[in-house]
Amino acid sequence: MSALADKEMQRATPIRVFNTLTRRKEDFVPVEAGLVKIYTCGPTVYRYAHIGNLRSYLMADWLRRLLEAQGYSVKHVKNITDVGHMRQDMLERGEDKVISAALAEGKTPEQIAAHYTEAFMADESKLNILPAHEFPHATTNVPEMVDLTKMLVDRGYGYVVDGNVYFDVGRFSEYGKLSRQQSAGLEAGARVEADPLKRDQRDFALWKAAEEGRMLKWPSPWGDGFPGWHIECSAMAAKYLGPEIDFHTGGVDNIFPHHEDEIAQSEAAFGRRHVRYWMHGQHLLVDGLKMAKSTGNTYEVSDLEKRGFEPLAFRAAQKALLRLREKLSHSDQRASKEGEKEGDRLREEFWGALADDLSLPKALAVAWRVARSGLPGTVKRELLMDFDRVLGLDLVTRMPSASAIPTEVEALARERDEFRRRNAYPEADAIRERIQAMGYEARDAKRGTALVPIPAWARTDAAISSSGDVDSLLNEPDAVDFTIGIVARRGCDELERSLMSARQWAGGISAEFVVVDNGLEDGCGGRLDELAASDERLHVFHADHFLGSAAGLNVVLKQARGRHIVTLDTSVEVKGDIFTPSRKLLEDSRVGIAGRWGVTSGDLRSFEEAEESGDVDAVEGYLMAFRRDLVKEIGLLDEKYRFYRHLDLDFSLAARTAGYRLVTDTGLPVARHEHLEWAATPEEERDRLSKRNFYRFLRKWGERSDLLVAQAR
Repeated sequence: MSALADKEMQRATPIRVFNTLTRRKEDFVPVEAGLVKIYTCGPTVYRYAHIGNLRSYLMADWLRRLLEAQGYSVKHVKNITDVGHMRQDMLERGEDKVISAALAEGKTPEQIAAHYTEAFMADESKLNILPAHEFPHATTNVPEMVDLTKMLVDRGYGYVVDGNVYFDVGRFSEYGKLSRQQSAGLEAGARVEADPLKRDQRDFALWKAAEEGRMLKWPSPWGDGFPGWHIECSAMAAKYLGPEIDFHTGGVDNIFPHHEDEIAQSEAAFGRRHVRYWMHGQHLLVDGLKMAKSTGNTYEVSDLEKRGFEPLAFRAAQKALLRLREKLSHSDQRASKEGEKEGDRLREEFWGALADDLSLPKALAVAWRVARSGLPGTVKRELLMDFDRVLGLDLVTRMPSASAIPTEVEALARERDEFRRRNAYPEADAIRERIQAMGYEARDAKRGTALVPIPAWARTDAAISSSGDVDSLLNEPDAVDFTIGIVARRGCDELERSLMSARQWAGGISAEFVVVDNGLEDGCGGRLDELAASDERLHVFHADHFLGSAAGLNVVLKQARGRHIVTLDTSVEVKGDIFTPSRKLLEDSRVGIAGRWGVTSGDLRSFEEAEESGDVDAVEGYLMAFRRDLVKEIGLLDEKYRFYRHLDLDFSLAARTAGYRLVTDTGLPVARHEHLEWAATPEEERDRLSKRNFYRFLRKWGERSDLLVAQAR
């Protein structure tokens, strides 16, 4: 098929997109014939972008590539926020992420912004994201923000109080149309301290007066200050693309309040529709939770590279990327009429899938069918190159190169070929294993063994990435009396102190130790492996990242083979025999969990540490002892508890629900040292994480006061 016919076929398939504003798929019709204007909410450059952030930029890139493949002229603008305010509560308090980062690193805000802007551009390049035509910086467009704010004040949509300017939400009747949050349900003051300067707590800042000594501030008709979070996108979209644009892209967490407020500002100012099609990318999930810095489960492009992934694999999948390149590199068979006809059918299916709301899974499935098909090599190659205009996998320019393979590996490959020629397959298989141990995959090929480097993510000795990577032994018979489990994220010395003290006092009992390296710093893992090599009772699991507190403990619970399980925090040092008294407590079938420390409560809102031995409402997670059968009965820990706080409350009440008592023995011979996880977490961060877990706990257990010891008496 000619290139002209190809283009005509692609344009013949109308693009349909899901519009967040209308909540349905719509046919795409540009504002101006032949020209498409796209605005993408870009990064706030105070830290490195994680791949969850970059996912929304990939969505915009695929959209742009599709439009250009269909022959449209595209103008793409992506802003750079080099002044903070990416959270409404911080804006209300006058805080600024860029300034905070500068102070923390001993640099100026300009230096911080320049460094992280450069890093963002490098990440986009590694992901083969086409650079936007314009990257306007917020700090260079403040005059436009001031002008737009003045326009809103003049039109009665903004009001001034003590040098601050607020948008009057009540004046804009369509407020809430994007997020579907109607006026009666919008409670801006519910999450942050109410601003006494506002007429209505739903109103939001267009301009904030600068406090004394503020580093980033600009002149305005209302005095020195700085722009609100939302006004920058309205001002820059209008400046670079005009008052009405075709596509506005971003992540789903931008829908409210950012994009809702942007609509209000722009439509109030210009009196016309701001955006024709709103497109939002969903959250990227890691370990079942949204990837977010606040959750502590983020990965940057550099993290992918350290684990042996190509950044481009984020556009598809590492194995798929390698296989597609391999198929393309071996495509040399000449075309036939039948092959060309089948190729045209597959081409039409591919572009049809993309035109249907950017259905990348369907489009990739077509690409795979092409790669695996019996189509002539030239047809296959031409199709994959055509598809790559949108996929952006750079299949041609980044073809695998013949990297230097060690001579000893090549020698083994030749030896293996000789064994295969003699049909000595056991010997050939043994050499394959030796080659694999040296970091290479030996593939059978017509011309002999093909050697392919094995990336870190594909090696059999790789660390676990989730609790799901380990088998559950819970239904296996008891193998020992006690499993002692320790999960460590920080502190080699503290881990070793806890482990060695427990080993000392478990010498005379039937026991095993399960230790989880939950993302420990370099060096700790090696020390654990050395200990395990000299003690067959010690089983060590290395996680390739911090799995979360609950997930780390679940590895222990799934691998435990002891009739009894004792979990120890690394802050706990064993000073004597804790196993005999723990076993005695658990001989009472009514006791579910025993420990050294516990808490009581009267309302499940506040808790006090129990000072005497006896029944408690929850056993604290520093030391917990329970029968393995309890886990089979009440289930594993809730892995939403990534931070450790209140996880022990959740597990304890699960046992109470099953009818068990929770008891403490204050005479257990243990000492409690500084808790590193608590000490190493900044105060504001640990308070926030603790509150998040506590609200999670309350949603589940807040109305179950019947489980409390005081109620049971």
